[in-house]
Amino acid sequence: MIPRIQKRGQRTIGLLYYLYGPGKFEEHTDPHLVASWDHNAPDPGRDAAATLQQLQQLLDQPVENVDRAQRPKKHVWHLSVRNGAEDRILTDEEWGDIARRMVAAAGIDDPEQDAGCRWAAVRHADDHIHIVATLVREDGYKPDLDHDAARVQAQARALEAELGLRRLNKGDGTAAKRPTSAERHKAERQGRERTAREELRETVRRAVAGATSETEFFDRLAAAGLLVRKRVAPSGHLLGYKVALPDDRNKDNEPVFYPGARLAPDLSLPRVRERWAADIRDQDTSTNAPVGTAPDSPSAARRRTASAAWTAITIVEHGDDAVAAAYIAAAGEVLDALSATSAAHTRRELRDAAFAFERASRSHVRAERGHDRALRQAARELAHSGPALGRGEDGATTAMAIDMLFFLITATMHWHARKGHAQQAAAARQAAEQLRSAYQAAAAHPLGVLYQRGRRLGRPMVQRQTSVLRKAVPELAEQILAEPGWWALAATLADVEAAGHDPATLLGDAAGRRELDTAESVSDVLVWRLRRTAGLPADTSDKVINGQAAERSAHQAGRRTPGRSGPRRGRP
Repeated sequence: MIPRIQKRGQRTIGLLYYLYGPGKFEEHTDPHLVASWDHNAPDPGRDAAATLQQLQQLLDQPVENVDRAQRPKKHVWHLSVRNGAEDRILTDEEWGDIARRMVAAAGIDDPEQDAGCRWAAVRHADDHIHIVATLVREDGYKPDLDHDAARVQAQARALEAELGLRRLNKGDGTAAKRPTSAERHKAERQGRERTAREELRETVRRAVAGATSETEFFDRLAAAGLLVRKRVAPSGHLLGYKVALPDDRNKDNEPVFYPGARLAPDLSLPRVRERWAADIRDQDTSTNAPVGTAPDSPSAARRRTASAAWTAITIVEHGDDAVAAAYIAAAGEVLDALSATSAAHTRRELRDAAFAFERASRSHVRAERGHDRALRQAARELAHSGPALGRGEDGATTAMAIDMLFFLITATMHWHARKGHAQQAAAARQAAEQLRSAYQAAAAHPLGVLYQRGRRLGRPMVQRQTSVLRKAVPELAEQILAEPGWWALAATLADVEAAGHDPATLLGDAAGRRELDTAESVSDVLVWRLRRTAGLPADTSDKVINGQAAERSAHQAGRRTPGRSGPRRGRP
């Protein structure tokens, strides 16, 4: 249940015309009263003899009874109360009780003292009501509306429990502004999946992901096709910006612009600048080039992303709160950049994960920027590397990166839960579920190839890797051996050994450094951790493996000492 106090107004009759009218997009059906201050107000929706003017005059009567100097400049109070799409449809009687409890909680009405303001609750849709009140009490005094928004929110949480509705988490004022009903209806009419505000927020977040200067940021906005207007001071200093979709226009056919701060609190120009302020300090002063260089390929960017995410998990789990908050915000940039450059079969899930995690990237813990440089550099490399292919090394390193990011997002969820950030924890949980789906799509092919390679290993090699497993992780060995992914892990252990590493040492380290309780397949997780740590190719096809083996053989042959291990002279 979402109660929202709207801006106060000056014309009661204007609001009533809207509530009883057809709506801006013919969305209002059967407007009628469900409750009022005296249980007997006229209802222009169901009573043919009642008029809007009669209802307006009754509502405004206490206001008219006081001197003009004592009247509020804006005397119309307006509250909307909306249920979720998955909630059951409530009866008029239930909505009427909700209205009475909401106005009592807000301070509009006080049934016990019989000295409240006049109000009426109008229902013109299945899922919500509107409450209109006038802000002079029957005794001529003004109501105490301090903290009315917090009080109606608390009442909403109690009503959700009593009525069996979806339980929403308590907010902390750091959420992005929700689209209005008018924006939602406009998106539906235009066939948009999301409102213009949501599309703009997603596009701006992608533009800022890994950006290191205002020039780069605004160039990305323009490249994404947005209309951009900058607010410049007389001195020439840039003060702010606003953006619009070219095809989102108002009734005068003008683009509808949104300032960055209205898209999300962390997208105002000063907050965006904070992201690259630390990077500027680390630029090469002779070339003004940012630290780090763009990778040669999408797979290189994804491998570095996996490494950065792996390191960030420890910081989020055990670091200082301000530093952890910076890493969490940077993780959002990585998700934005990864979703923007993903292959078709993972694009939807990664986009949804980034969209959900946006709420988890902000809290009242102020991020100490600069420590998050590795993650921001990973986001930059992803953005500059271009789209990844769905197969080969690109596809496999995508699975590797998603796997590491899943554990980073899970650590973020636990961090927010410990801080009591209910909405952020729920958003991180939702993002983790979307990442799990994206991982399954990305990992299916490379793990399938590894599985087949593992099944083709000879019995002595399988027994050897089984012994390695029992030695390195005895407490997990039986669980892993029972998983289908064991064969992929066995092939990886064989690759680790062939590359000259000690498989037992690397396996023990991979299993011990991070929790595995949230993994659906422990063997899958260990595969990616081993391949990243050992520097093995993520693309596990026989062609790649055989090619690497040939390179190693040629390299070793080139290092042989003539006369000792080289071909013998004088023989065919």
